[in-house]
Amino acid sequence: MNQSYILFEAYSPVVELRQYTLHPGQRDVLIELFEREFIESQEATGIRVIGQFRDLDHPDRFVWLRGFADLPARARALQAFYGGPVWQAHRDAANPTMIDSDNVLQLCPAYSVSGFQIQRAPRAAVGATGSGPGLVVATLYHFGAAVDKDFLAFFADEMVPVLGKCGAAVSAALVNDPSPNNFPALPVREGEHVFAWFARFAHLQAFDRHRAALAALPDWCERLEPALRRRLARPPEILRLSPTARSRLHG
Repeated sequence: MNQSYILFEAYSPVVELRQYTLHPGQRDVLIELFEREFIESQEATGIRVIGQFRDLDHPDRFVWLRGFADLPARARALQAFYGGPVWQAHRDAANPTMIDSDNVLQLCPAYSVSGFQIQRAPRAAVGATGSGPGLVVATLYHFGAAVDKDFLAFFADEMVPVLGKCGAAVSAALVNDPSPNNFPALPVREGEHVFAWFARFAHLQAFDRHRAALAALPDWCERLEPALRRRLARPPEILRLSPTARSRLHG
């Protein structure tokens, strides 16, 4: 399989994609608390806080990504954080903002070189507000069975060049990790079959131009998109994510 278009080293072999549904008006309340108290305190336990986002299509949804060196490290780090003093001090402020925090996918790189690569530049300082630069778009494909080598080859060899030609460079490609949840105090969506790819854009208009370019490309409309949809259990799920001020992953 030609993987020459997937050019990124794995940043975290285990990644959680976490989508929280919040009570109306509480998203910025949680983001302020999260960015003040829950970034450095998680990273002190070995967790990598990859990115935090406002979902542009759901005003009461907060989305974030965190990574771990491996599954045993995940269990140790989560125990250390959720049993530690920072979470204990602030959980009674965080939890009431949430309706649902169980929409969580446990993922791993789909290819040996397709995990997140995050620049080591300093974060914005604690207290920064507003949004970070650009836009991150996550596209989730849902399958009725495990993602197979045939689809991985189809995506890398057929889809990635066309996506890139239309302005969407794939910055990470992940699949669901079938390993059992080794920290059951925090549920994850087990038994699902998902392929997730991420792209970064300078702004929303650049993403809109990408979508228009795809729609105008006969090879996409007549061949690749129908071939993709035949493989999927349901239509793709697209998350348009605006980075928060202190998100390390941004456009």
